Amino acid sequence: MKKLLLLALAAIMALSCVACGPATTDDPSKKSEGVMTYAEYAAAEFDSKVVIEAYVQAKQGHWTDDQGVSKATFYMQDADGAYLLYDMPCSKADYDKMTKGSKLKVTGYKSIWDGEIEIIEATYEFLPGNYVAPVTDVTDKLGTDDLINYMNRFVSFKGMTVEASKDKDGNDVAFLYKWDGSGSEGSDLYFNVSLNGQTYNFVVESYLCGADTDVYKAVKALKIGDKIDLEGYLYWYNTSLNPHITAVKAAD
Repeated sequence: MKKLLLLALAAIMALSCVACGPATTDDPSKKSEGVMTYAEYAAAEFDSKVVIEAYVQAKQGHWTDDQGVSKATFYMQDADGAYLLYDMPCSKADYDKMTKGSKLKVTGYKSIWDGEIEIIEATYEFLPGNYVAPVTDVTDKLGTDDLINYMNRFVSFKGMTVEASKDKDGNDVAFLYKWDGSGSEGSDLYFNVSLNGQTYNFVVESYLCGADTDVYKAVKALKIGDKIDLEGYLYWYNTSLNPHITAVKAAD
């Protein structure tokens, strides 16, 4: 039975939840005058103004607040690092134009929330160019201090083992709807995976990859003990690693 499941997972090979953009057409290491390099951004103080150029890699939920302002959250990268643009004001028309690889110039303020470094109060402008970042394997960095240096990047984890979570009735399950099991279909999916005796909590964020995506369905099909490879964005929550997973398949 487990072999059949693993074969099914291998066939799923979930795609990133942003539509693929055109091939790379830009040098992602080049910056316009007055724009920070990633090293300069990383060294900037919290609450300071930052100006970056980077490329959309994934977008997480377009919504309208109580004041009628349309907003969305974006994962972005350049050649040297990654950025999270949190709740950036953005029209639905522009949101739809921001496909994977789209280049933006962004001005905002560097902030930190529960360990996650992000850019807030951001404004943007479209620039010509396109770049899709390759996935970075960070499996060997799990449990090390170096892992945080890859925050917000598109990363992979190889050879992870699915571990039990406890549902609200105390039963062992392979995943939970919401972090405490109180959710239902369409909620975020939380699940535990381990490597070398250490267990980590990962999530399929429904605003990034909803119930109709392959990765959401793949996580729902997991069984405790399955060996899997994963891809996603290296998010931090409550000062701990909490990757937003976008693809799952049976381990090679």
